[in-house]
This record gives sequence, C-alpha cells and structure tokens, in this order.
Amino acid sequence: MKLLVISDIHGCPEPLQKVLETAGNFDSIIMCGDYLYHGPRNGVPEGYDPKITSSILNKIKNQIIGVRGNCDSEVDQMMSEFMIMDSFSNVLTEGRRIFIHHGHLYERDYLKKMLPPGTLIVSGHTHVALIEEEDGFIFFNPGSISIPKCDYGKSYGIIELNGSFVKIRLLSATDNSVLLEKTY
Repeated sequence: MKLLVISDIHGCPEPLQKVLETAGNFDSIIMCGDYLYHGPRNGVPEGYDPKITSSILNKIKNQIIGVRGNCDSEVDQMMSEFMIMDSFSNVLTEGRRIFIHHGHLYERDYLKKMLPPGTLIVSGHTHVALIEEEDGFIFFNPGSISIPKCDYGKSYGIIELNGSFVKIRLLSATDNSVLLEKTY
C-alpha cells in the first residue's frame, strides 16, 4: 500500500496541484487538516485561493482520508465533498495501525497510552516535518506544502506499507527531492 500524505494546505492551490502531479501513483491520500483557511496567526499565503483549492480536492475526494485541522470550520465542510470534520481517523492494515490527526488535540504521551505499540501516528499542525520513533511508536509529520516552519521548506510525505514493514519518505514540494527517509 502506498499513501500520499499532505498537511496544512491553507488554501494554496499551486503547491497542492504540483504535489498531486509529481507524487506518482498512490492508493489513498492522507490529509492532516487545515485545507482552506490560513488562520489568524499566519499571513495570507502566496497564491491563496480557497475556491480553487477546494475544487482540486473535490476532484480527488474518493482517495482522501481526511481529518479536521484547527483552522477548519463548518464553512470549509460546506465547500468540501469529502469529510473533513472528524478529529481523527484510523487506517488498519494487515501489519500496522495508522492513526491520523491534525496535531492540536492529542498530545504524544496521551496517544502512547491510548494506542497499541507499533502504531504509526501521522499529524500536521506544527508545519515542522519529522519522522521519529519513540517507545515503539512512529511519529510522522509531513510539514506544510504552503507555509513551512522548518529548514526542509515546503514538504509532503509518502508512506509505503507491506505487512508490518513501513517506509516513510519526506519529499520537497518544490522539486520532489527526497529530504528524509526512514524504514521500520
């Protein structure tokens, strides 16, 4: 199984379209929230156009596994033809559970108490990309494709699963180069 992972689009259609065109083939798309609005703490991102962003996302709605971000609201759901208001989602594979959330509601220690070891926990929110293993859990944040807040720049991820084997790649949304790769 191959999953594309995108977070924190914040209404920017250009990097979203570029990632969708260059990421290759995948089975589903994990979206970690903050689809259309940029929030009051961020400036208006370059190329901000939530209507076009919504149109792009609606065209791929059947592939999206989405969760609500802290900037997502009922108005955003009205623009979206897929579910965005759930605070979390789970993907159960033959060899591994994937827990998906935005990152603003559930803290790491809480999730480690609530989920079984071996769970891959995918989130966004911070706009800071990371791949880490801690106490038998794997934490993955693909960063942001529109408003990055780390040295990696605009980024997204690919998760490849085969039984309990998982390969996680962080890629540049600018040039599609591999920024970080880990296998578990």
